[in-house]
Amino acid sequence: MQHRGEIVERAIRKSGYPISQIARKLGKSRRWMYLMFDNSQVDIESIISIGKIIHHDFSNEIRELSAINTSSFLEPETKYNKQTKEYWKNKYLRLLENYNELLKKNNPKKE
Repeated sequence: MQHRGEIVERAIRKSGYPISQIARKLGKSRRWMYLMFDNSQVDIESIISIGKIIHHDFSNEIRELSAINTSSFLEPETKYNKQTKEYWKNKYLRLLENYNELLKKNNPKKE
C-alpha cells in the first residue's frame, strides 16, 4: 500500500516551497502539514491542492490520481512564460520612467 503522506512530503521537500507557506495557502497549520505527512491515506483533494501550489503532478506516484486529468497542475506556470514576464517587466519600467519624469517636471530643484 502506498503511503500518500510520505509521497507528498518528498515532493514538497524537493520543490523547495516552505511548509508554512503551503499550509497558509491551504488554510491549514504547519502542525496539520506534519500530521498529514504521517498519514498514509491523505485525501485526494488535499494532494491535488498541494500539487497545484508546488506545481507537481502526483499522478505518476499515486495510483488513484492516474485516472484524473492532472495536466492542469502545471498550467498556470506554463501560461506565464518568459515572454509574458518580459512584457510586464518592460511595461513596469516604462511606467516608472514616466513617473520619474513627471516628478522632475512638477518639482523643479531650487538652487
